[in-house]
Amino acid sequence: MDPSTGARTAAFFDLDKTVIAKSSLLAFSRPFFQEGLINRRAVLKSAYAQFVFMQAGADADQIERMRAHITALCTGWDVEQVRSIVEETLHDIVDPLVYKEATQLIADHRAAGHDVVVVSASGQEIVAPIAEMLGATHCVATRMVVAEGRYTGEVEFYCYAGNKAVAIRELAETEGYKLEECHAYSDSATDEPMLAAVGHPTAVNPDRALRKVAAQQGWPVLTFSDPVSLRARIPTPSGTAVAATAIGIGAVAAAGLAWYGLRRRRKA
Repeated sequence: MDPSTGARTAAFFDLDKTVIAKSSLLAFSRPFFQEGLINRRAVLKSAYAQFVFMQAGADADQIERMRAHITALCTGWDVEQVRSIVEETLHDIVDPLVYKEATQLIADHRAAGHDVVVVSASGQEIVAPIAEMLGATHCVATRMVVAEGRYTGEVEFYCYAGNKAVAIRELAETEGYKLEECHAYSDSATDEPMLAAVGHPTAVNPDRALRKVAAQQGWPVLTFSDPVSLRARIPTPSGTAVAATAIGIGAVAAAGLAWYGLRRRRKA
């Protein structure tokens, strides 16, 4: 809540390479393999995709190809099985990947009375538990069409690029956020629409294109580099939330590359 205006305020965070150090989807390739959703070759390819993502990210064309690929890959997957895998392995896999700087920034926003919203191109079944673990108020993610408990291969909502801006505007209208007073954080140039939609955008671990945009627009740039297990600490407000403001997640690039290694579903 902004005491001067009475309007509610939110901080919108991208996920991959902003809040966590790797692609959220690729991080689950091993348990997906162990449960028979993907094969060994896909695990190896996911490791390579993670390397490429960490080194260079992905452009819009790559992301779109990966979007088409992942929808084909997960067609027929049992939704409850995916949710169960994520729930059972969440802390072991994601906990050590969370940037210490990100958790401190989240704590600062919450101490200031701001809602925290995770906005990611990764799937809802993966993003929602991570957002809850981080103490977020809401999350917005890609939603797949489900029929009879299984993914059909169609996308209900692709939380990527301009769609992220659409989603946060809709949430702002529902929740009463004044976007001019809100914050947004991301690492990817594909999230420029989301960053531009708020009054306080910040680039976190920006790719080359976003770094250029940030310089042109005069946006702050932050570097997060210290992933530390959430279990090892409980962050407290730093008192410098305004100066430190910065969190997000290049889920866009991550989401595409994240599923790059998941080439095909194991036949039942």
